[in-house]
Amino acid sequence: MPNRKTRDRQLSKLAARRAAERRKKRRQRGIVFGVAGLVAAIGFAVLLVALLHGPKKATSATSSPSPSPSPAEVACGGSVPSSALVKKPTFKQAPKMTIDPKKTYTATMVTSCGTIQIKLLAKDAPIAVNSFAFLSKQHFYDGLIFHRIAKDPPVIQGGDPLGTGSGGPGYSFKDENNNDLTYVKGVMAMANSGPNTNGSQFFIMTADSTTLPHDYTIFGKVIMGQDVVDAISRVPTQSEKPVNTVYILKVTISTS
Repeated sequence: MPNRKTRDRQLSKLAARRAAERRKKRRQRGIVFGVAGLVAAIGFAVLLVALLHGPKKATSATSSPSPSPSPAEVACGGSVPSSALVKKPTFKQAPKMTIDPKKTYTATMVTSCGTIQIKLLAKDAPIAVNSFAFLSKQHFYDGLIFHRIAKDPPVIQGGDPLGTGSGGPGYSFKDENNNDLTYVKGVMAMANSGPNTNGSQFFIMTADSTTLPHDYTIFGKVIMGQDVVDAISRVPTQSEKPVNTVYILKVTISTS
């Protein structure tokens, strides 16, 4: 059997070997934890750089409102006039009679599709002509639209400041239908919502009509630019509303 000294030396070597193994394992664990920490630090740094300097994420469709629909295109290749943005005045009463029925009045109506000249029938409808001339001189029609294009009856209709068919100048006047005028192509007449409710709305016939009742005051006749009226009448519609907007740019009145 080994003596005491030999056994002590063996135990001392065993203890030293075990201590060395423990130190080795601690070093290995330290290296693993160090590498893991370094990897984590690098990953955090990369994420931080990406957040600070990377491209911005596109806004999703649900986090912002959709853009407003584009306005309808202007018919005949025209553009929206600045006068279309001007609010129209409202008048408390019909204008005083200022025209002379013995004179000849001509309205020149410039539209986004071209120019129309209309002879105003002052002798047959002095009140209507007086009102139309007054509103034209007030630039009331400038920037308004033809809000209705119809086949039955065959008309193009405009003069409504609201553009819906329900607006007017703030006043109304009586009908002037005591004549033999008929609704032939090119005739211009007052639109109304019943007897003696004339205001600013008018229509121009795009074809002859024998069925339209004699309830609308005829006060003008196209003498030049019927081709422009025809072009407007061909603008596509949905339920008689033009798909492309037809603007009245201005109306001027001349006297002879």
